[in-house]
Amino acid sequence: MKKLFAEFFGTYWLVFGGCGSAVFAAAYPELGIGFAGVALAFGLTVLTMAYAVGHISGGHFNPAVSFGLWAGGRFPAKDLIPYIIAQCIGAIAAAGTLYTIASGKAGFVIDNTKAGAFASNGFGAFSPDGYSLQAAFIAEFVLTLFFLLIILGATDKFANTSFCGIVIGLGLTLIHLISIPITNTSVNPARSLSQAVFTGGEPLSQVWLFWAAPILGALAAGFLYKTLLQNHAEA
Repeated sequence: MKKLFAEFFGTYWLVFGGCGSAVFAAAYPELGIGFAGVALAFGLTVLTMAYAVGHISGGHFNPAVSFGLWAGGRFPAKDLIPYIIAQCIGAIAAAGTLYTIASGKAGFVIDNTKAGAFASNGFGAFSPDGYSLQAAFIAEFVLTLFFLLIILGATDKFANTSFCGIVIGLGLTLIHLISIPITNTSVNPARSLSQAVFTGGEPLSQVWLFWAAPILGALAAGFLYKTLLQNHAEA
């Protein structure tokens, strides 16, 4: 249960900090933090929680990461479903908190006909810059694949793991710098689900892609790392 609570709180902080920065601060009149600020916020949430609770649960905070670590032989299959449930509950709880805070401002409404509403992910007309379903799928697949390669490499027993939280946080920052204009950046099914639940409409109907592409990318990374990159002396 301590591991599941760690995943709950870690995923809560990721969504609250990352999506919260997009909802409240990204376009704040004249002083907004913009894409770069949102990207950094997501990276900082992972970095801070990796050191806060990573030693308890492994610091996944993302169903795709759990799948990728399983594929890489670093995580038992029996823990996949409990971890994913804890992650999704944490993400939805954070989105609910964001919605409650945002509702405290007069005139707040989620316009689910616009791309990126309430920090949601999307493709086509719901991509921030109009990227197609195919483009969105490729981006999410490739970026999650490399995110998992970063995680698997940085946490390898032969790596200098003292700085793995920094490396992973910076990796997620880079991913957001690349892909916010494409999909508003997911690489995390729980993060996509949580915002889509409150946004509804087309963003909710598109959330399947932000489960399928990241999980497939993570599985590919796990198998690639295990078969092509891992030093098998550690196995």
